[in-house]
Amino acid sequence: MRRADRGTIRAVALLMIFSFLFSATFSGCGYKPMTAYTKRVFTDRIYTEVEVYLRDPENAVLVKDAMNEAIVSRFGAKIAKKEDATTRLWIRFKSVSFSPIQYDANGYAVYYRARVNLNVRYASAGTKGKESVVGFYDFPIEPNAVISDAKRFEAIRYGAQKALDAFISRMAVRGESL
Repeated sequence: MRRADRGTIRAVALLMIFSFLFSATFSGCGYKPMTAYTKRVFTDRIYTEVEVYLRDPENAVLVKDAMNEAIVSRFGAKIAKKEDATTRLWIRFKSVSFSPIQYDANGYAVYYRARVNLNVRYASAGTKGKESVVGFYDFPIEPNAVISDAKRFEAIRYGAQKALDAFISRMAVRGESL
C-alpha cells in the first residue's frame, strides 16, 4: 500500500470517529437519572417517620437513617422537619423472618435468609399512596450455631435497606408514568 493511501484511510477513519462522537454528544441517549422520575412523585423537602418494631426496637433507628440517606442520595431531596415538609413518609415493619437456605454435610444450617417486609405510606402534593415492599439479605453462620444478635441486627438492617431500594424503584416507575 502506498503512503498516500494510508494517509487517506487514516483521515477517513478519524473523520468517522469525530462524526460519531459529535452525533453521540449532541443527540444523547435519552437516559434520565432516577431522581428525575422520583421528583415527579415527591417534593424536595421530605420528612420520614419510622414506627418502632417492638420485637427489634433498635432497628427503627437504622431504617430511619437508611431512608434519610436514600432521600439525599437517590431522591436528590432534603430532609425536613415535620412542620416544614412537603412530602411525608411513614415506614412500618410488617414482619421480619429468618429461614435456613443452605445446610452442611451434617445437616446443620450454614446460610440463612432474612426477609424484611415494610409498609410505606406517603403523602406529597396531592399524591397519596401505600406500598408494601420486601427486602432479602443472605448471610452465613457457623455450623451448629445460633444466629447471634449482631448477625440478626445486621441482617435486618441490610434487608430493610434493600426493601427501601425497592420502594424507591417503584416510586421512580410511578414518576415515569406521570
